[in-house]
Amino acid sequence: MRTITLDTRPEPLTATVDRTALVVVDMQNAYCSPGGYLDRVGFDMTGTGPAIAETRRLLDACRAAGMLVVYLQNGFRPDGSDAPPTSPVWHKSNALRYMRDNPEAAGELITPGGWDHAIVDALAPGPGDIVVPKARYSGFAGTNLDQILASRRIETVLVCGSATNVCVESTIRDAYHREYFPVLITDATIAAGDGAQAATEFNVLRFFGWLATGSDLRRALTSNTGGGV
Repeated sequence: MRTITLDTRPEPLTATVDRTALVVVDMQNAYCSPGGYLDRVGFDMTGTGPAIAETRRLLDACRAAGMLVVYLQNGFRPDGSDAPPTSPVWHKSNALRYMRDNPEAAGELITPGGWDHAIVDALAPGPGDIVVPKARYSGFAGTNLDQILASRRIETVLVCGSATNVCVESTIRDAYHREYFPVLITDATIAAGDGAQAATEFNVLRFFGWLATGSDLRRALTSNTGGGV
């Protein structure tokens, strides 16, 4: 099996390509496009274009290397059955709160089947990619993501997407606690809130994983030719 050395911080990380997965978190119109949920509730969207472009390059490189690609796709059922008032997410989800305050938007925001819920066109899943629906911040909460990764003997997860400080960080924390080696791809993530990107990068660097850029990863995939068993 081919191994690569990633130029990560705080130290380089060696990974086996066949046991590494790219996890793309919630790169949906809701979080990445003008008119989507984050834009409607007032978050800065200026960083989405570069992050989408870097994620596109990551996808191409990882697919070419034969790496597993998993998409997480956040959303709630129109009937509210997966986010009842007895759940904290009913109270804390800005999207659910916005729809309660603006009934005309009910069923529009991050609702399966709608534009807001859809993954952005530039990053559409390809053949062999896996899409995991979720209704909580972490990709591991109430999903079969752990089973998907464990059944393929995945050890390292490269994580990009939106929002850096919410669903991305939650997924990385849960990956760490499940004994995966998580790598945050810093320039392929989008934060929600001033200073949030730096805060998550600090948390990952010091406590939960490793940091890399998209070019770091692509360089490793094209220049490392190491082998191993």
